[in-house]
Amino acid sequence: MEGLESTFIFDITMILQVVLIDLALGGDNSIVIGMAAKNLPKHLQKRAILYGTAGAICLRFIMAFIVSWLFQIPFLKTVGAILLVLIGIKLIGADDQEEDVHVEAKDSLWAAVRTIIMADALMSLDNVLGIVGVTNNHWGLLMFGMFISVPIIVFGSTIVVKVMNRFPILIYIGGAILGWASGGMMATDHYLAQYVSLAAENPTELKVILLVITIAGGFLWKHIHKNKEVVA
Repeated sequence: MEGLESTFIFDITMILQVVLIDLALGGDNSIVIGMAAKNLPKHLQKRAILYGTAGAICLRFIMAFIVSWLFQIPFLKTVGAILLVLIGIKLIGADDQEEDVHVEAKDSLWAAVRTIIMADALMSLDNVLGIVGVTNNHWGLLMFGMFISVPIIVFGSTIVVKVMNRFPILIYIGGAILGWASGGMMATDHYLAQYVSLAAENPTELKVILLVITIAGGFLWKHIHKNKEVVA
């Protein structure tokens, strides 16, 4: 009974982490979809968003499968962990900066659908990498993460912005989760464990170290950017 309870709590924790990562990293994708479809007649806009989102989600599943498969290559989990740390640093450091997203608005339905799919594929690698890292190749939770991203992508741009503006701490929590997940990813790299004892013997310490590096790096990024703005 205790085992089932701990497993349930563990799954709920993972689900919350996945949702937070989707919230933190999914807003720009929503904006891209809106920009790609804005020149279409109103009766075609919903279809473009629906078809484009469906294609984007299918592509995300393919990307998740490829990433999970690539992680079997020696030291690639470690590379993925480093990328997660960098994504977390950027998320924290750039949370109050506007990102310029330039997407050409299309006048035909299928041109808009293609633009949505291609733009989302380019912008969702961080999201896919984060979810794969948090779920540790657990395909049930991975699929949940992909499906939960659908409403965030379709309806999320305004909601995500409002939530993040009202609760900016969620940005830091999202960055911390990515740092923690990167430690878990690195700790499961059996090739690294042969050379670095910390990865094999003290995975929790490794997670904490990378979490701290992510948050500290984010604050440093923010500080450097603000100093540049003052100088300019």
